Amino acid sequence: MKTVTLINGDGIGPEITDAVVKIIKASGLEINWDLQTAGADVIEKEGTPLPDRVIESIKKNKVALKAPVTTPIGKGFRSVNVQLRKALDLYSNLRPCKNIGGINTRFSDVDLVIVRENTEDLYAGIERQVDENHAESIKIISREASLRIAEFAFDYAVKYNRKKVTAVTKANICKLTDGLFLECCREIKEKYPNIEYNEILVDNACMQLVQNPEKFDVMVLPNLYGDIVSDLCAGLIGGLGVAQGANIGKDYAVFEPVHGSAPDIKGQNKANPTALLLSAIEMLKYIDEVNYAEKIDKALRKTLKEGKILTPDLGGTASTTEFSDEIIKNL
Repeated sequence: MKTVTLINGDGIGPEITDAVVKIIKASGLEINWDLQTAGADVIEKEGTPLPDRVIESIKKNKVALKAPVTTPIGKGFRSVNVQLRKALDLYSNLRPCKNIGGINTRFSDVDLVIVRENTEDLYAGIERQVDENHAESIKIISREASLRIAEFAFDYAVKYNRKKVTAVTKANICKLTDGLFLECCREIKEKYPNIEYNEILVDNACMQLVQNPEKFDVMVLPNLYGDIVSDLCAGLIGGLGVAQGANIGKDYAVFEPVHGSAPDIKGQNKANPTALLLSAIEMLKYIDEVNYAEKIDKALRKTLKEGKILTPDLGGTASTTEFSDEIIKNL
């Protein structure tokens, strides 16, 4: 039996985690879940939102499924997500964005993948207060990190029969930092003559995405742009409630939804577990449980396409429990 670290997060995290674990169990797959708590709820007891035990659990098990964890805006502790990515060197953030039948969107032909560098850029967290009226943050772009994320993007394109990789930067303004990222992408693309390659500025990319998303296939971006653009792309397929994510490094992988912890609806049993379930499906593929992954995926898509039992964010009135029970019924 495979052991997987399970971080149930805070806010709506425990609710959607319980739903996903229940669905996986109902599929017939037995997983030994190594439950680890993290986030705002453990600070009072352990003095940190990310105790060492969480990192050690992932290092031992190699794979984790993680629910959202609250990150305060403008104050408080540093993002648990950022800390995890740095501690485990999860250098690639992978976010597939594809239309799902039954979810009404402005477009019906979105099928693209965001490959976001995950360890540096402004997310390195190097900031200082210059004086009372000024603060600054340092943008870090390295050759090593840029080369490996570019290679990850091209390797992904080859493995999954994708046709094109687009490098997204603001190299016309950030000539040294984004310029280095672009230089590395150009270097790597020479190794992949069968994959089409092009470049676009991030502001133009955003405009093109909301007009002609079918133009894009695999997009590779530095950390900050990748974070923003991946949320934009989530909007193209129905919102953060159906947006999956994975953080992958050489030795470890953490699968998590794109959305936040939604503390405003905590405990109300109306959160949508779809994004976490999609992330879990990708995790099952990663640990070579493909048959179970496909079985759960079909049940989820049938539930969404039928549209009879949906959570409020998808236009329905069902509770988290009712929605997950419907997926189990369709297994």
